[in-house]
Amino acid sequence: MLRPGLLAAALALAAPAAVAQQIAPQIVGDGIPASLTGQPGDAARGRAIVANRGIGLCLLCHSGPIAEERFQGDLSPSLAGAGSRWSEGQLRLRIVDGARLNADTIMPAYYRTSGLQRVARNFDGKTILSAAQVEDVVAYLATLKD
Repeated sequence: MLRPGLLAAALALAAPAAVAQQIAPQIVGDGIPASLTGQPGDAARGRAIVANRGIGLCLLCHSGPIAEERFQGDLSPSLAGAGSRWSEGQLRLRIVDGARLNADTIMPAYYRTSGLQRVARNFDGKTILSAAQVEDVVAYLATLKD
């Protein structure tokens, strides 16, 4: 029988795996067709996340049609026209875990908790973006048509 302290430690160790099981979205082909929240995201909130250098850091690597943001990145594809190039499901998978499509990607997995490297303890078992934030970014990117 486990002592109470050991039981708490065992549960704490199991918690990230349990979280990972709860957030595992259904991947179909090259996308995640279903919303992570069951609801559509809000494009205005998504634009704010993309532009915010403290949350998603999207503009560190990408450029996009956000004229007021200076010093946009050029390491990755422009976000302009993303809604024309990819479906919402394809956009969702790229945000959730781009490594599923390209193992060599430099883009972080914004909604994955397992298999990550060099994660600070206070972020272990947590996603970068919440499910609602992922949906908001998907909604914004889907509006970016050529």
